[in-house]
Amino acid sequence: MRPRLETKAIAEVLGGRKVLGQAVHKADDLAQLVRRGLPASSVKALAEHLQIGHGVLSRKLGIAQRTLTRRLSTGSLLTVAESDRTVRMARVYATAVELIGDETNATEWLRTPNRALGGERPIDLLDTDTGARMVEDVLGRIAYGVYS
Repeated sequence: MRPRLETKAIAEVLGGRKVLGQAVHKADDLAQLVRRGLPASSVKALAEHLQIGHGVLSRKLGIAQRTLTRRLSTGSLLTVAESDRTVRMARVYATAVELIGDETNATEWLRTPNRALGGERPIDLLDTDTGARMVEDVLGRIAYGVYS
C-alpha cells in the first residue's frame, strides 16, 4: 500500500472529512488527529466497515462500552491511546481491503480463523500492536502469493 493512498484509505474508514472534521492528505495529518484525539464517531464508522457492533469493537479497542456510548452522545474525543488503537485497526482493515480486493471479502478474511496465525481470527489479534503486525505480515504474504 502506498503511504499517501494508505493515509486516505484509513481516513475514509474512520468516516472521512465528515467525521474527522478535516481532509487527511498525508500521514502527518493523521498523526496530528491522533494526538488531539479522534472524534468518538470514528469508532462508529469503523464498526460499520467491519460489520461489528459498537460493544464488540469497544472491547477490542479497550474502551468501556458506557464510556464510548457517553462520548458518542456528547460528541467527545477519544484519548490519544484510544485514537491510536482505532487508527491501527482502520489501517489493517484498509490494507486488507486493498490486498484482498473488496470490503466484503476483507471483512470475511478478518473474521475467519487463519492457520498462519495459529488458528486465531485476524480481527482478534488487532487489540495489540504485535498482533496487528502479525496480521499485516500475513497480508503481505498474501500480496506476494505466499498464502492463499
